[in-house]
Amino acid sequence: MNRYVAGAIGGLLATVPMTAVMTTLFQKLQPPQQYPLPPREITEVVVDRITHRNIGDRSLTYLSLIAHFAYGAATGALYPLFCRRPQRPIDDGATFGLAIWTASYLGWLPAAHILRPATQHPPARNVLMLVAHMVWGAGTVVIGETLRDRSICAARGGASCE
Repeated sequence: MNRYVAGAIGGLLATVPMTAVMTTLFQKLQPPQQYPLPPREITEVVVDRITHRNIGDRSLTYLSLIAHFAYGAATGALYPLFCRRPQRPIDDGATFGLAIWTASYLGWLPAAHILRPATQHPPARNVLMLVAHMVWGAGTVVIGETLRDRSICAARGGASCE
């Protein structure tokens, strides 16, 4: 399997545990810090810019989830560019997740005026998002490399893959 396709599948699937971590850690935040998490904030801003209207809470929730998983898949497809041959997939993946967090929350999202930079959010929320991105990155690379390895084994007829 192509590593970019494997990365996209890995990124999509790794968004599940990432979302679980985000939800769990969000519940531990102090009430003033429990404003919407970035996937919803981002979706709300983008939808407002495109439609100039409120789409309703339920639709916004569904659209946020779809966008979150799509972004996980799209950025997961990038991992082969950064992790050519991961020697330690969990560590390399966690580092990749941190790189995606940095590029997003300190880079393009503030530059596009979609979110305030991470430096303007409470530290506990940043920790939540950093941990979630490390989980996502580790999962993305582990799943992606597993899919790639399995497809190589299948192409060889299963020889020397046990």
